[in-house]
Amino acid sequence: QVRLVESGGGLVQPGGSLRLSCAASGSIFSIGSMGWYRQAPGKERESVAGITSGGSTSYTDSVKGRFTISRDNAQNTVYLQMNSLKPEDTAVYYCYGDIQSRASLYSRNYWGQGTQVTVSS
Repeated sequence: QVRLVESGGGLVQPGGSLRLSCAASGSIFSIGSMGWYRQAPGKERESVAGITSGGSTSYTDSVKGRFTISRDNAQNTVYLQMNSLKPEDTAVYYCYGDIQSRASLYSRNYWGQGTQVTVSS
């Protein structure tokens, strides 16, 4: 069984910073891409940032220059450093990983439970 567990959310003032972490554990054979989505109240879930196993990154336009995604392959962990936060960044943030478990011939996306990020004064 594979699990992704997020941490690092919370309440922060506009202009502040937060760092999200997401650790994958369990019966893992390999991990491909990892990344973050977010969902604000009344809105659809949107992709925020992604990173390949080789370290190539991508970002949605609204967070470019403010957010940085990184990963530690030895720890099966992906991070999202969020700087210059804005009220419109308020959302539940979900991490995902394209993971092949030891019990499967194929990989699929696994998701974390979500962590709340609130940007407000």
